[in-house]
Amino acid sequence: MEYRKLGNSDLNVSEIALGSWLTYGGGVEKERAISCVRTALDIGINFIDTANIYGRGAAETLLGEALIGVPRSSYILATKAFFPMTATDQGLSRAQIKKQLDNSLARLKTDYVELYQCHRYDKNTPLEETMEALTEAVKSGKVRYIGFSEWPVDKIKAAAALPNVTKFISSQPQYSMLWRSPEAEVIPYCAKNGISQIVWSPLAQGVLTGKYKPGAAPPADSRAASNDMNGFMGDDLMSDTILEAVQNLAPVAKDAGLTLSQLALAWVLREPNVASAIIGASRPEQVKENAGAAGKKLSPDLLARIDRILQPALAA
Repeated sequence: MEYRKLGNSDLNVSEIALGSWLTYGGGVEKERAISCVRTALDIGINFIDTANIYGRGAAETLLGEALIGVPRSSYILATKAFFPMTATDQGLSRAQIKKQLDNSLARLKTDYVELYQCHRYDKNTPLEETMEALTEAVKSGKVRYIGFSEWPVDKIKAAAALPNVTKFISSQPQYSMLWRSPEAEVIPYCAKNGISQIVWSPLAQGVLTGKYKPGAAPPADSRAASNDMNGFMGDDLMSDTILEAVQNLAPVAKDAGLTLSQLALAWVLREPNVASAIIGASRPEQVKENAGAAGKKLSPDLLARIDRILQPALAA
């Protein structure tokens, strides 16, 4: 496993992180989920990402159980808050940040998290209140660093301009070969301001694994075939045009000595501002395969081949 510095912090995170969205505490059976967590730790993945909303606390609870007996100093834990946990519990007000953080820590069976993230921007709470509450969380020792997910650049800049508040060290955007929008503004700004990317959906909900074939039904054991996990797989990702282009990447991956999944992960990790790519694994073998992307370099010629294959499909 290879490691990268996370923004302006002293955290060195594994290039591959283990996520828990749609899987742990939900779509994946408990014992298999715990096995995935333990496998990740065994092969050097030290970065685990979750959120209070995943399974309405179930993912955090599962991770809390999976990590029992594991030395706390051996892994880096990140969670998030924003989305509704109940009809009245949502957003990033001072009261909600305190309540949701305490609830997350209890489920995770820990006194602190290394990274606490704003899952989205809360337009109903003054930015000053949110940042002051996050600063208080850091001062309390319950949080070491703070980050955000899917914030627009103007809000990132506004937070950075506030005086006497803790500064963000991480951004968690959707980013993959098939979703490149962070390249326009988010990545350039963050790269200049000590904020690293922690990428979610680098495999485009599994589409970039090549398991989905154009004109064919999804495999029975896949995310697309699961009503518990396929809610975010839109027609754009599953179009025959995209699926055919992904199949055409297979020779590129072979020439690089990688699987399609490893190629997709190595592609996002080619960007220096990306500190880690979050994978969602339902089997230990997937964890091991994806971890194999760490440290892999893609040549300029190979990157150009990828673009020649994908750009027409993305423009369609």
